[in-house]
Amino acid sequence: MDEAMSRRTRTAVAAPGAVRDEAAFERHYSVEELTELWGMSDDFVRRLFLYEPGVVIFYRQQPGKRVYRTLRIPASVALRVHRRMRRV
Repeated sequence: MDEAMSRRTRTAVAAPGAVRDEAAFERHYSVEELTELWGMSDDFVRRLFLYEPGVVIFYRQQPGKRVYRTLRIPASVALRVHRRMRRV
């Protein structure tokens, strides 16, 4: 069993450009899109997803100025948060 496992690992590592993470190719929502879909403020949606695992954050920081962040929220993460919020 160890040999089979190491063979799979070598194949996965040795294949350059192999797709390892399907989340990279799933639909990603912007804060504005979720704001429209869920009917909430953009500030609330941004705070809700800022520290959520799986959210892609692009940011630009300049010394002495505020940080500009762009969030891209995968559909699976939006669904997970929606289910969690719905149970409350």
